[in-house]
Amino acid sequence: MARPPDPAERSPTPRSPELRDPLRTTHAAARHAAARHAAAGRKTTGSNRKPGSADTVDRQADVVAAFGRHFLVVDGSATRPAIIRSRQTDCVVGDRVQIHVLPDASAVIETVLPRRNQVTRSNDFRARTIAANVDQAAVIISGHPALDEALLMRVLIALDAEGIDTLLIATKQDLEPARLAIAARRPVYEALGYPVIGLSARTDPASLAPLAARLASRRTVLLGQSGMGKSTLVNALVPGADQQTRDISDALGSGRHTTTFTRAFLRDDGGWLIDTPGFQTFEIAHLSRWQISHGMPEFRSRLGHCRYNNCRHHDEPGCAIRGADDIDPLRYRLFTAIETGR
Repeated sequence: MARPPDPAERSPTPRSPELRDPLRTTHAAARHAAARHAAAGRKTTGSNRKPGSADTVDRQADVVAAFGRHFLVVDGSATRPAIIRSRQTDCVVGDRVQIHVLPDASAVIETVLPRRNQVTRSNDFRARTIAANVDQAAVIISGHPALDEALLMRVLIALDAEGIDTLLIATKQDLEPARLAIAARRPVYEALGYPVIGLSARTDPASLAPLAARLASRRTVLLGQSGMGKSTLVNALVPGADQQTRDISDALGSGRHTTTFTRAFLRDDGGWLIDTPGFQTFEIAHLSRWQISHGMPEFRSRLGHCRYNNCRHHDEPGCAIRGADDIDPLRYRLFTAIETGR
């Protein structure tokens, strides 16, 4: 699935070391979070704070949960609540950050260090980064509800633009309609280089083994349309996930909104499983036409061979893409719909 680099892409930054310490939160931290955050702002504002002074400690940490402007960060073996100093700073799960640790063990995020990649969705008005510094993405698909290949295509193109390896997880394979729907399209995606792992998290725990092997020692962001069985899968892969989610929801002050924040489960095998809220749309307005066309693996060998340099692969004469026998007709139609909508 190699592709030539987009001149607009940024250079990758070194990969931060993986954490292997299990995430732990405390209810005491949750109850007093607001007071600590206010104190942090007073103690570390302007000339009153000096790096290395008695009331603060400078260090780096990894963001493991995010809800609004509230975060949990891990440095070494410590997990602590944190807020971010600047409202203009974008901070997400997976970010490596510079923090100031306060005497009460809470933290203020001062700087987000350069990212090696990020998962972003955007429309014409705003872009939202979902996670950063990941090793791979696992995209949940299912034939029940029906597979939305237009949505899937947008997700795959966005991941390709960041150079993120992707695998597809076909859930609910114990249901015959779901199994048959995926079986009809599975060869198309496997031929494009996307591994497809079929499983039944609820009824066949053994089917999780191939996926678990791919998660070991890697940071994996889990993406999926709502209703695809993502919560069931997370609970099967991470013992105690429900309780951890409730604890972290309390610590972030998100209350009952337990599906609206992103968090990382730190697995015993050294991997991270970054659970993200389900979505019904996934727009890619931030990507260029170059990135979209190169995000189609089946196009790459033909790009640059059209009669016209500015060919958009619609109805231009001499197009090397349109009508090619080995390009799936449905994916070609979905591509033209995305490209036309720009």
